[in-house]
Amino acid sequence: MFRPALLLSLLLAAQAGAQTLLPLDSRPATRVLPALIAGLAGGAPHVPPALLLGNAAQEANPALLAAWLKAQPADGPLIVALDALAYGGLVQSRKSPLTAEGALARLEPLREWHARTGQPVYAFITLPREPDATNRARNLAVARAMLEWAASGVLAQLDITWDDALPGSPAPAEGAALAKEAADRGLTGVRVYPGADEVLSMLVARALAPQPKTVRVEYSDPAAAQKVIRYEGIPLTQSAANHAAGSGFTVTEDADADLTLYVFNGGDPRKAALRVSALLRRGPVAVADVEKVNLGNSRLWADLTTLRQHANLRSLAAWGTPGNNLGAALAHAKLSLSGADPLRQDALLAREYANDVIYSTELRAALRKAVPEKELDTPQGQAELLRLAQNYFPLRIGNEYALADAGLPWGRSFEWDFELKPR
Repeated sequence: MFRPALLLSLLLAAQAGAQTLLPLDSRPATRVLPALIAGLAGGAPHVPPALLLGNAAQEANPALLAAWLKAQPADGPLIVALDALAYGGLVQSRKSPLTAEGALARLEPLREWHARTGQPVYAFITLPREPDATNRARNLAVARAMLEWAASGVLAQLDITWDDALPGSPAPAEGAALAKEAADRGLTGVRVYPGADEVLSMLVARALAPQPKTVRVEYSDPAAAQKVIRYEGIPLTQSAANHAAGSGFTVTEDADADLTLYVFNGGDPRKAALRVSALLRRGPVAVADVEKVNLGNSRLWADLTTLRQHANLRSLAAWGTPGNNLGAALAHAKLSLSGADPLRQDALLAREYANDVIYSTELRAALRKAVPEKELDTPQGQAELLRLAQNYFPLRIGNEYALADAGLPWGRSFEWDFELKPR
């Protein structure tokens, strides 16, 4: 239960001069990371406090989110995950009992915001995964209604994405039908592709770094990159192209591209580390490690760290699905190429390393070995996380960082949140 004074302070916590983000839910990957990317050039984006957003067990309150949005300054774009308002979060978008009419009513504050401010709205909505979805027809109807909002100018950009499409999921076919409808209507501001957690970061890149940039994509295993990947139902090469375009890049084969995205998708990790080192001598490089889902390759990152090349990357990602990692790496890199503050860039790279390399490849497994999953959401479980995590710090990127705090925001081992302090 919110205390009135606390709620008032949350709703009125508006600052001037920055864009507003309305994340998918309260997870660090969907709330903290996009905000840090948005703030690379300076300033502080307006982002709802975590307790106003949905989590695994509780949907966000749409009235509170609408009130928070109304309290924000109207001097920059709004970048929004539509599922947060329509259903209360990604998890709830799969099982919410709302009708399409009810979900659309919850989205009306966005139409009102655009009419009042005249600022552009960059938005995305997901087609839910199977077998969790309980009302696909409802979700599809709401996504189709967003095409109308795009056509009428309410949405400057609309991404329709599908979440975790395992074999047999109807989402790719639904997406193809919506993409055809958008193309037939000449809606050039609509993109349709697989994605979810990474998409707000990509919209941030498009909105805040609109300058044209090129990217060349290189794979550690080019032959394997042609195969269909898990959770997306398309080849890895197509996913990379989707996420590049979604982050505002044009894909090229030119060796003089503004960025090289090195995708580790298998093979010899030592050879891959040496290749990344060679590429860095030519120009900016980002690394997306997609060999496994939710798990980085420890040998690759150990070798890159030994070579001290992890500190020279524009971005890195190894925390999620292939699409999560491609989108996060490209979005961060796009902002880094557009005038990022050096201290903020180094701090974000340190956070990515701590999350994607330290936690995802090593610390999570150590935590699961030390504490049963059902006991993690206790003071003892959280204390054990902090104790184990201290073994991996201080961390040096350009600056050196100490671990100031750490916790499990959703009470599970999949993700952690943490605070790094530069020394």
